[in-house]
Amino acid sequence: MCCGILKGFGGLGAIVALILLVVALLKQLILLVGFLLTAVKIAIIVIFAGLLVMIVLSILRDRSRKRRDTEI
Repeated sequence: MCCGILKGFGGLGAIVALILLVVALLKQLILLVGFLLTAVKIAIIVIFAGLLVMIVLSILRDRSRKRRDTEI
C-alpha cells in the first residue's frame, strides 16, 4: 500500500516537473524571439539611416559637380 502511493506521487511529480520545464523553456524561447525581433528592428533603422545619408551625400555631390561645371 505504501509503495503504491509513493509511486503515484513519483509519477505525478515527474509530470509536474516536465510541465514546469516546458513552461520555463517556452519563456526563454519567447525572450529569445523578442530579442531577435528587437535586433532586426534596430538593424532596419540603422540601414535606413545609412541609406538616407548616402542619398543626401549623392545629392550634395551632384550639386557641387553642377556648380563646378557652370563655373568653367
